[in-house]
Amino acid sequence: MPNEASTPKTHQKHAALVRSVAGEFGRHELAILGAPCGVIKNLAARLLPLLTPQLRVAYVDADHAFGDAAEAGNGATESMLEHGASAELTDKIQFRRLDVRRGMDKFAQQQWLADQSLVLVNGNHFRARQQVAIISAQKPLEKKLDRLTDVQLILLADDQAELPAYLRAHLPAPEAVTVLRLADTNAIAAWVQQWWQQNLPPLRGLVLTGGHSQRMQQDKSRLRYHQHEQQAHAAALLAPFCQDVLISCRPDQVATVPAGLTALPDQFLDLGPMSGILTAFRHDPNAAWLVVACDLPFLSETTLRHLVEQRRADRVATAFQSPANEFPEPLITIWEPRSYGVLLQFLAAGYSCPRKALINSDVEVLLPPAPRELRNVNTPEERDAAQQELESGI
Repeated sequence: MPNEASTPKTHQKHAALVRSVAGEFGRHELAILGAPCGVIKNLAARLLPLLTPQLRVAYVDADHAFGDAAEAGNGATESMLEHGASAELTDKIQFRRLDVRRGMDKFAQQQWLADQSLVLVNGNHFRARQQVAIISAQKPLEKKLDRLTDVQLILLADDQAELPAYLRAHLPAPEAVTVLRLADTNAIAAWVQQWWQQNLPPLRGLVLTGGHSQRMQQDKSRLRYHQHEQQAHAAALLAPFCQDVLISCRPDQVATVPAGLTALPDQFLDLGPMSGILTAFRHDPNAAWLVVACDLPFLSETTLRHLVEQRRADRVATAFQSPANEFPEPLITIWEPRSYGVLLQFLAAGYSCPRKALINSDVEVLLPPAPRELRNVNTPEERDAAQQELESGI
């Protein structure tokens, strides 16, 4: 038996990071294919006014002036911004609309479209992680089956009554895919909205306990205002709303996390609350994180329920307005997956303040139903006052 100490370890060049789920252009993307480009663009133009009140929608297409003008049809040169799109990415063949002298790979595309809730893609020219298949005699899909990797919706043109045999044979479960008429704009828009809601990132909970509690002069997460230590009490409040709850802590605090709770030691160090939030996203970049500080003894399930019910997953985050000022409160906030990149950008610019990221991002800010519940307790004097109020039921 070989000596364990002498056995060479497999060299690992890169850290084993959990990667975000994303396609060619974004987290939520649908390639529309199976019809002439003009039909696809017309469909997107019809959908935009119905989708954009709730979603930021981008449209991706090629430049039809370079060979596809004949099949593009009327309106091929219209800007989709006029129909309500918040971004339009056009491949000009010789350059991209960003007008820089460099190529644009999938990573640059995702960064450029990071603010979008949904990306509609002309699937005749580009691939996307999931697809809408149009069944039309004008442009049969039989030779493009390799692009149909995850069909979410099938649209029948006026000249089609049923799915062709080649498509039934290609799809793993054709009976499970919704089929609508291409002309039924309202039904398609309703389906897209429902599909988007069904694909929301799951909500996970995070209790921040990693501060040094210098003003309190003892670990704030271990104070007892209620039956259990504050870290356990906060975790119990989050549990009804999250698929699980983790305790964000410094590496030296792991042993103090109560039994039955899961510690998540900081991997980004000395950044204050940003350490815990970024560590959570490194742990799972595909979840939304409901983050709560451990020093909120007045926080109730009612206030958390209001935050979750008013969640805007199309924004960077959903937060309460601080009772002390007009700014969002970062330590009782739902941080959506795309906030990971936003926070890293602020960190790269030298800012480790989550509130600054909220102030300068596309955020849903709510008035708290009970402002007192957002009051944090940082000093022994504040602790004594809070205990007295809680005990007397004030």
